[in-house]
Amino acid sequence: MTGTLYLLPSPIGGTLYSSLPVEVIETARRIQHFLAENAKSARAFLKQLDHPTPLRELSIVEIGHAPREADIAHWLAPLQDGADIAIVSEAGCPAIADPGATLVAAAYRNGWMVRPLVGPSAIVLALMASGLNGQRFRFVGYLPIGAEERATAIRTLERDSSKGETQIFIETPYRNETLFAAILAACTPTTRLALAVDVMGERPFVQQRTVAEWRARPIDVSTLEKRPAVYSLLA
Repeated sequence: MTGTLYLLPSPIGGTLYSSLPVEVIETARRIQHFLAENAKSARAFLKQLDHPTPLRELSIVEIGHAPREADIAHWLAPLQDGADIAIVSEAGCPAIADPGATLVAAAYRNGWMVRPLVGPSAIVLALMASGLNGQRFRFVGYLPIGAEERATAIRTLERDSSKGETQIFIETPYRNETLFAAILAACTPTTRLALAVDVMGERPFVQQRTVAEWRARPIDVSTLEKRPAVYSLLA
């Protein structure tokens, strides 16, 4: 019998036991092979859940964001021998705005079983709390860094959202203030913008307002500064 490739969520804030189901913790504690977005954070995660095997004896491989086919084949080889493997993100769910999809596709090509486990996703939580359209939505990842390209992208998203499709995107935390200002500058006053900052952290900020309301009631700079945020837009 071959092994199973598990997609193992990790906490995005709060405590281990408040953010992860028991099944995730129990599965993680019995697996010996881990493919991690970040090996250091994976070790910290496994230490936190008190993995019964010493960390130095576990196989923890850092997969990066663009793994080679040859490496993927090597990393997944234990599945053929009956061993289970878990893909672990630095935070949240693997293969959703994080590495892992190419490994999952390789597992399917080889006929191996893939099993996703329930866990926190900042993108899903942000949409849940947005008050925007949860039936039709699109996650577009990161926007361009250049000011002109970013403004054009924001206006395109606003136009697309006018068809009733919520547009969801993220930014590197240290660029949050720049992106937020660009959204307020580019969008029309009636467009609704939901902001979900550090949604499972100790000081979450989750709010939806029109662009006009955001302009009239500016938020404190510390709300966005170097904190993970998800933006949802609907015209």
